[in-house]
Amino acid sequence: MIVLENIAQFLDSFFAVNRFEEKERGGIYHHSSRPVRRFGLALEPGMQLKNWTKEQQLDALFLHRPWKLEAGQLTPDIGIVAYHLAFDERLTLGFNPRLAEVLGISELEVLGEKEGRPIGMIGEITLAKFPIFCERLNEVFGGSEEIFAGTQNNLCRVAVMGAMTDALVREAALRGAEIYITGQLRKPALSAVRETGIAVVAAGHRRCEEWGLRALAGVLRERWSSLEVIVSSDP
Repeated sequence: MIVLENIAQFLDSFFAVNRFEEKERGGIYHHSSRPVRRFGLALEPGMQLKNWTKEQQLDALFLHRPWKLEAGQLTPDIGIVAYHLAFDERLTLGFNPRLAEVLGISELEVLGEKEGRPIGMIGEITLAKFPIFCERLNEVFGGSEEIFAGTQNNLCRVAVMGAMTDALVREAALRGAEIYITGQLRKPALSAVRETGIAVVAAGHRRCEEWGLRALAGVLRERWSSLEVIVSSDP
């Protein structure tokens, strides 16, 4: 029998929450002793959360941003785990080996740090044309917000970053990256983009989170063969 504490213990380890300050670690948000057979994943408690939980016969939930959950929105026996920063750093853009594997990036190195934790990665890909690699990114994330072509059409070194600053763009270019993949374009870094000639793809913060939810579903299914994991499609 799977209970909420089992899932929280596994996710604490998977997300390596001990790297964070206690207030940022996440974990059990609402306790429940109910056995968990059907587990729902959602980014936040949207308007349809109550109906979705009921329709899908969910026993417990993962929420990325739980703060807008209203009292009485769910029945008291629905357990909730919530992870915010740890989820972002482990399963969206940053040092994310699962995403690197999907994108075909190898020889991973850390690029950038925050409070001693990596916030990005840089690595090698099989030589690809810029438009072809952009198509791959669109297939993975379901689209993108902004694309800037660089001075190099052939790509063999890629930076994937959870942040975009002038210094990080310049460091990526200095270490040989021809393309910089991030969630949102930051205008203060555009001068570095122009001066280095590096290409930029801003996939979109929400799209990266949605990819992370799908990846998390796979992680949980790998851990428990009997656990039914349902990912919310609420936009």
